[in-house]
Amino acid sequence: MYPYIHALFADRTGSVIFTCFGLWHILYLLLALAGVCLVCKFCTDQAKAAEVCLHLAFGLYILDFFLMPFAYERIDIEKLPFHACTAMCVMSFLSTRWDKLQKYQDQFALLGLISNGIYLVYPAGVGWYQIHPFCYRVVQTLMFHSLMTAFGIFYFVSRKDSFSFKNWKKELLVVCGQTVWALLGNTLYNGQAGKYDHFFNWFFVVRDPFYLLPERIAPWIMPFVLIITIFGLEMTIYWIVNLWRKRK
Repeated sequence: MYPYIHALFADRTGSVIFTCFGLWHILYLLLALAGVCLVCKFCTDQAKAAEVCLHLAFGLYILDFFLMPFAYERIDIEKLPFHACTAMCVMSFLSTRWDKLQKYQDQFALLGLISNGIYLVYPAGVGWYQIHPFCYRVVQTLMFHSLMTAFGIFYFVSRKDSFSFKNWKKELLVVCGQTVWALLGNTLYNGQAGKYDHFFNWFFVVRDPFYLLPERIAPWIMPFVLIITIFGLEMTIYWIVNLWRKRK
């Protein structure tokens, strides 16, 4: 049974390949944008739409661990929830069931929206493989990030009062917490032992995304760069939303 399922899910190459900002990437983005616009226009319950997107994304994330052996011939531990994209999916899901996390729902949703939205626009991790646009790796990755981006959009559309500068401490706490969590993951899982030889760069706290900084100093700089950049981006979004409210 395994060979047949593997043939269905495995990476495939050919004359048509998925590339960042290529035709198929643009079509995926347009499809995701059209889906969000249609839901915003015809769905009256945006909170329910956000809930559905979150549950679908979380289910897709868990299912991925069971399908990885068919697709990649192994379980890819890089998909453990140490990147903000996956970590915020898990935390957003848990915050709907754990009262102690509920007060951080806005912060989880915003960081998830930013991280997943950025990756959806520039899915470098998929483009590296130079594979067919309909391979499982491409479809699963883009569907997950699309659902999480849509979740963030619907969440804040349904909760228009969420963007308050009074919450800046919570935003900073969640960003710092995600940075520390990624540092823990990289510290634990990076290294060599026997046949194990892996280097991860979860949340880009070890190296910058484009590997421009020298290897020796990048781990000491990137955590602070990320905190300042992400927090600054969140405050910019707060400012834009509040400016729009005043004009409206």
